Amino acid sequence: MLDLQSAKGEKIARTIENFMTLDLTGVGLIGKIYEALQSRQPGPACMTAAKLICDRVRDHGGPIVIATGFPEGAGVPETDGPVGAALMARAFFLGLGVETIILTDNDWVEMMIGTCRGAGLSPLPFPESGVIQSVEFIRPVYIRSVPKDDAGCRQITDSLLDVTRPSLIISIERPGRNDRGVYHGLGGRPLDGLVADLDQFFLRAKSKGVPFVAIGDGGNELGMGVIAEELKAFSPKAKDSGHPGRGGVAAATAADHLIVSNVSNWGATGLIAALSALLEKPSIFHDGELERRCIEQCVSFGGVDGMFMGPEPAVDGISATEWAGLVTTLRNTLERLAGRVVGWKGDSGDWRQLK
Repeated sequence: MLDLQSAKGEKIARTIENFMTLDLTGVGLIGKIYEALQSRQPGPACMTAAKLICDRVRDHGGPIVIATGFPEGAGVPETDGPVGAALMARAFFLGLGVETIILTDNDWVEMMIGTCRGAGLSPLPFPESGVIQSVEFIRPVYIRSVPKDDAGCRQITDSLLDVTRPSLIISIERPGRNDRGVYHGLGGRPLDGLVADLDQFFLRAKSKGVPFVAIGDGGNELGMGVIAEELKAFSPKAKDSGHPGRGGVAAATAADHLIVSNVSNWGATGLIAALSALLEKPSIFHDGELERRCIEQCVSFGGVDGMFMGPEPAVDGISATEWAGLVTTLRNTLERLAGRVVGWKGDSGDWRQLK
């Protein structure tokens, strides 16, 4: 396992953070969001999360629950979130040997199944007993869906906590209710009736001592209550959504540990990269082509890009081809930092300081 206190470990952790804070979309918020997070939660967010997850799984086993799904117009889900969830599930299985349950709304199941297949996973039926058992010779993932009504949603999520008993819960690009209990898009758009209330699930899990990791990019995502007050000072709609009586878009529920990035899927990539580096297992970190395929599958099965608002193979306005290049660049950078490079004579190892 990588020594996080060594110069090499610190450099790898910092490099991943530097990639996360690139303003790839040009929105202009990530720098201030990251500064706000550092004021509340100092240190490398991705690597710290990877260590937390490793320690928790080592002590408690699996499974892990990941909640995702964010509605665009007509309630159609965007590509940011599901792709990251599927690829994290892959990484957790390959790196830690634990199964993942992806939690989403009833009307987004088909999209989530297709996205998981794009990530190289085999979606299996959620067991009637609610207990996840290991299955040999398959790379599994489970989709658990909830209705949008509060009572129906709570019945399923209560069973997840009491029967399935996850060791860890993660949210990625999932709407988070504000301090008035309502949901919004980042620009202030009300999401009433478009999304199930999963805040109650995460709050109950926290009360039972289940660690909660969140990934977000704007401030209205579940878990970003960690920096809710700071967001109100600089994010345009964090304090006031523009709709009288509804308050701002800043999410109120705080994660135990928060990762922020310019795009939430990119934050998932950072966590996967950190887990791969920490365990010194390169196979955990997918390549760019798998990222591209996963995005395309998400779109083919019902997802839409959150910038183009249509079934374009893109995430937040950045094409799947470009994402493939970014993933490849981060992956190759970390390989070089780890010393896994080939010298001019074909020898492995970091030879650059010898010339």
